[in-house]
Amino acid sequence: MNLVSKDISDDFPSSDKIYLNNASVSLMPNQSIEAMKDFLISYNSIGPDSKESEPFVTEKLRDVRKTIAKIISCQPDEVVLTQSTTDGINIVANGLTFDEKSNIIIRGMTHEHHSNFYPWLKLKEKISMKNLSIDKDGFFELEDLESLINDNTKLVALSHALYNTGSILPLEEISKILNDVPFFVDSAQTVGCIDVDVSKINCNFMSFNGSKWLCGPMGTGLFYCNRKSSELLEPRTIGGESAIIFDDTNLAFKELPDKFQTGFRNYVGIVGLESSANYLLNFGLKNIREKNQYLSNLLREELSKIPKIILYGPEDPNFRTSIVSFNIDGMDSQEVVDRLEKQNIILALREIMETKIVRASPHFFNTESEIMSVIDAIKRL
Repeated sequence: MNLVSKDISDDFPSSDKIYLNNASVSLMPNQSIEAMKDFLISYNSIGPDSKESEPFVTEKLRDVRKTIAKIISCQPDEVVLTQSTTDGINIVANGLTFDEKSNIIIRGMTHEHHSNFYPWLKLKEKISMKNLSIDKDGFFELEDLESLINDNTKLVALSHALYNTGSILPLEEISKILNDVPFFVDSAQTVGCIDVDVSKINCNFMSFNGSKWLCGPMGTGLFYCNRKSSELLEPRTIGGESAIIFDDTNLAFKELPDKFQTGFRNYVGIVGLESSANYLLNFGLKNIREKNQYLSNLLREELSKIPKIILYGPEDPNFRTSIVSFNIDGMDSQEVVDRLEKQNIILALREIMETKIVRASPHFFNTESEIMSVIDAIKRL
């Protein structure tokens, strides 16, 4: 059977709702929920903090790193376990060394997601921030980026895909003009729904979470740190898990990934994430991309037939994720979201600069019939 046309909705918890808010938090496969339950039962049977529990937990951590490393094409020890995308961004923002001449480059400033803007904005008293001008879809000219880079540029921070328009930035092309300037990528909107290869992107650091397109549980995040680039960052937290003591009073950080991991991890969440990530790998990331494109193209095409609909984002499906952002002329965006939710259709209110928009974000477990039901509901608003 063609996996792209296969209905896998039964692999996810049943609901009377049509859920199209996967760019925020996705649904989890039933197998992941069961894996978390099995872990908790086994962990308690073994006895938390018993001799048996340590290798049991260590194996789970090793498994998830191996699986995530397959998805983003890196080494397992370059995968740091966090609790969110924001955690990884702060590891970089608080770990780099700056001086009064330093500058960083941000795309579109307030057009970025808060998580990939506020941590950099907090540095403005220490360094200068350069704004990379964008067009209506959030793209920019490579020449404009190149013109902003100088000897004092300490970082270029970009999203891989944009949370509001769905635009996918050409990171491979971008990385070629950065030379030795450190490159941070917020990939919260791409890992799990399109192919992400850090060896091709050639970024130093990348952060994403487990609860969006990877279909994992809340409170799980991943931070990719290139092995050589870890030397650029000074950890801002420290504990017995991340450092060792020698000569009684001297401290030294451990190697990756322990260097940036202080305290216990969300073990049960990690087990759920690993199960979800394997589910995606078994379905095939290319198949996921193809199905998401089909669903989002169908949604955009049907929306365009409705009077007063305003669509945002690139027309070319190859330049966007499955995010479909729109408005209904004359209707408040929040009202649209609220009225649809009363009909058990879950979308999201977001913004493009100062403009509030309605955002739909189908994933590969959604169906054609769900898309058409949403279209019918919008027509009746």
